[in-house]
Amino acid sequence: MAAPERRAAWPRAGHSPDRSRRCRGTCRRKTATSNTSFGPWRGRPWTTNGYFCDLDAVVGDGDFGYSLARGFEIVLADWDRLDRTTPAQFLKRVALIISQRVGGTSGPLRGTAFLRAASAVNDRAALAGLTARDTVAMLRAAIEGITVRGKSDLGDKTLLDALIPMTDALERQVDGAAAVPARTPAELARVAASAARAAADATTAMQAMHGRPSYTGERSVGSPDAGAVAVAVMAERVADAWPGRT
Repeated sequence: MAAPERRAAWPRAGHSPDRSRRCRGTCRRKTATSNTSFGPWRGRPWTTNGYFCDLDAVVGDGDFGYSLARGFEIVLADWDRLDRTTPAQFLKRVALIISQRVGGTSGPLRGTAFLRAASAVNDRAALAGLTARDTVAMLRAAIEGITVRGKSDLGDKTLLDALIPMTDALERQVDGAAAVPARTPAELARVAASAARAAADATTAMQAMHGRPSYTGERSVGSPDAGAVAVAVMAERVADAWPGRT
């Protein structure tokens, strides 16, 4: 297999250490009063915004934490009015809100993910009736949407490097192919969280091969991808909250 193509570093004039520090400061000011959560995390503060911004500042604008938090805040603002007639209707509404009201690349990518997930459960009548297999189907559809819309794939050092291994781990459980089977939904959620965290940590040694981070070249090695870490954090929040579901 041929070695990955090396790409020129991002121009220093546009990505100086001073600029990264300014981006981090802006992100912290924007997210200082954020109380962001979604689904099982509702009502918990989103305490990792600044950390996400710090990770993003290494290779990007340093505002990823703010964009992520803002997206969930917008959804929560309409939470009680969201159409829950069917799982697909709910997910389509979330996709529309995020796509229209979250800027940068975050809005289109996450909106596409929710929209594709909706297409995987078009024939399901109720949110409460969704199964673990449905969850895998929704995640696979979301991954496909992100891959096509973002023109990225496994190994490019993006959120897919956590999302795909997490989904693989879930699918092994659903198919009965896991070495240690999960016995309850809570255990299944923990399996997903552990897989996502291990995969996100593994991006530390990777060089970014897609999008703006790729222009930093070898400078992207040594810190985990912010999007992958966000996938891990969200999976961990689900796993922490699952035992208390009613």
